[in-house]
Amino acid sequence: MLPAKLSPILFSLILSGIMSLVEAGLTTFRSLGWETGFTIAWMKDWGLGWPVAFTLVIMLSPLVRRIVSWLVKADS
Repeated sequence: MLPAKLSPILFSLILSGIMSLVEAGLTTFRSLGWETGFTIAWMKDWGLGWPVAFTLVIMLSPLVRRIVSWLVKADS
């Protein structure tokens, strides 16, 4: 088991991985359709996109938290 202090990083890694996998699959399908080589192209696109998505999630999380706290009413 990993220490709890790594939870935000692990969350970001898993979330960015799933989202970039789906996004890469959709855009690859839209470009190529179901043809030979689709899966390989999809995985190559995902391999490029996941590090970018993970970096953005890590970098933008503080800003998004501030925006969310600005948009929601605090419990009283």
